[in-house]
Amino acid sequence: MKKHAKIEKGSGNVFLDLGFPPDEAHNLLIRSDLMIEIKRFVQKSGLTQKEAAKRLGLTQPRLNDLLRGKIAKFSLDALVNILARAGRQVALKVREAA
Repeated sequence: MKKHAKIEKGSGNVFLDLGFPPDEAHNLLIRSDLMIEIKRFVQKSGLTQKEAAKRLGLTQPRLNDLLRGKIAKFSLDALVNILARAGRQVALKVREAA
């Protein structure tokens, strides 16, 4: 007996699709994007986690939390500061909500 899965088109924001309120879903999406950029930096740097943590101004366990996607432990402000220490500049664009 085969059951067919119902496929539903996503909104483009997985957090919104998971049921988070729109404002929180948007904040989580931005933070996850910044965390992905930090992870890419660490992967491309060739540094050990300990070396990368030092460069980013973090402890190794805190960097590990970031690399493992523990989003609740990182504010938007903290992630912007970490990226600045990685030599990255974060740009902010404000527009009308859809």
